[in-house]
Amino acid sequence: MFQDKFEKMVITATTANSWIYPDLKNWAENTDDLIDDVVKCYEAGAAIAHIHLPRGEEIETVKRIRERCDIIIQAGMSSYPIEERSPDFNAKPDLLSVIANHHAEHFPEGSINVIHDLAELEQYCVSCKKFNIKVEWEIWHTGSYWNLKYLIEKGVLDPPYVLTLFFNWPGGTWSPPSADEYLHRIKYIPEDSIHTISVMGREQTKIAVLAIQHGGNVRVGTEDFPFIKEGVPAKDNAQIVARMVRISKEMGRETADPSEAKKILGI
Repeated sequence: MFQDKFEKMVITATTANSWIYPDLKNWAENTDDLIDDVVKCYEAGAAIAHIHLPRGEEIETVKRIRERCDIIIQAGMSSYPIEERSPDFNAKPDLLSVIANHHAEHFPEGSINVIHDLAELEQYCVSCKKFNIKVEWEIWHTGSYWNLKYLIEKGVLDPPYVLTLFFNWPGGTWSPPSADEYLHRIKYIPEDSIHTISVMGREQTKIAVLAIQHGGNVRVGTEDFPFIKEGVPAKDNAQIVARMVRISKEMGRETADPSEAKKILGI
């Protein structure tokens, strides 16, 4: 019932460890297993793999994934300052995660507090163009939009703007995983934007269903919520991806393969 109105839904698989359930460990803990996990997510229906590229193995990891499938590679760890992300640029992923505001997160194993000012965000735009990488902007609150619009008005960004809206990540940039917060966030989204949701915790499915209904896209995986349902840990990320594919199809919205997703995202 949504297919005539909206494009196909793009699923991102986030393969990293869970920040809020660090003892669960149903994720890959070495490079070989990470690559296998990404390929299984691709086979299950993910168009994008959000990956924390292993330090010292960035180029080789991207190369090995591309030898096995054509999934879109999104390099994560936006908490690092741009000076520490040269290895990610050199690996030339399709997308690079950049937070559009400062980091203020709090997890069982520690807190993250990193300032990302406008000068750094502008440098990201310049560097990504140089390496032919699309920026994926992490949007944690409406203040993120102010920074994004600043960059758009400066002419350093080309549409479509690829955004991931974050909900329920603990810390000073927290926002509630609620319907009214999601609807508020998409009300003010810049024109020519494509949005995905990332929800940390059990409310993920509720917000995912809203996103599917409103033309958004969904990110799932062990980094966000490593369960297939509350109290039941997922066997692996492919199982989590397959569940979201099934939900979207049952709602009448097909999911995009990587080639279709590239057209949607302007890659």
